[in-house]
Amino acid sequence: MFWYLEKWRRRWILKRKSIPEPVWRAAVDQLPFLQGLTAEECTRLREWVTLFLHDKKINGVQGLVMTEAMGVMIAVQACLLILNLDLEYYDDWAEVIVYPSRFVLNHIVTDETGVVHTRRLVASGESWQTGPVVLSWEDVASAGHEHGYNVVIHEFAHKLDMLNGSANGYPPLHSGMDPCEWADIFTVAYENFCTQLARGESPVMTSYAAENPAEFFAVLSEVFFVQPQRIKFHFPGVYQQLARYYRQDPAARLEKI
Repeated sequence: MFWYLEKWRRRWILKRKSIPEPVWRAAVDQLPFLQGLTAEECTRLREWVTLFLHDKKINGVQGLVMTEAMGVMIAVQACLLILNLDLEYYDDWAEVIVYPSRFVLNHIVTDETGVVHTRRLVASGESWQTGPVVLSWEDVASAGHEHGYNVVIHEFAHKLDMLNGSANGYPPLHSGMDPCEWADIFTVAYENFCTQLARGESPVMTSYAAENPAEFFAVLSEVFFVQPQRIKFHFPGVYQQLARYYRQDPAARLEKI
């Protein structure tokens, strides 16, 4: 019964809400990694984006005025992750907060001796469990320009990771996926990546991926969608796991262009 009502609600929204074609086309054209989507996938993505924009508030702060085009730009990238999943993956929170540029975070941490410290960090994005996603518009606007960098995909990957608790690089897997296989493949890949950095070797992706397993998963997700061939070549086992999790094959998609 609930699912029937939800389907009715979605149909009602889609009939009454629409994204202007010029706004939609401008967003898609700015994101080259969307070019391989089929007509069916484009239609589904547009529906997800329409529903996302209806259900979530996207608010600018520090004087940033959000336009419809800016909201669509964020929502397109957020919904790409769940293109073949469902919008319910984003059900437990309601807001995206957007700063004009990078912002300062005050993180309280306790060291090994029990002393509490406040760390000031400059960030391009942050995700709060059951809370908002926070983004830097400057970084959103430069999506995919370097090493597969994409702050929207990164932060929304954290949101998916948090569906079963704190972000740890281990999102709730689908039926038929082997948790032990996921853990083994990601652990080996993470350790190898950290070793490469320690040796001074040129990294496959941003060194921030070595921060912890949660950041490793989020950065991998960025590159998986933006420059998938890079992940497929250097981390074939990881690529296979991500393809099964997201139910997408971006490398095959882009090969058809």
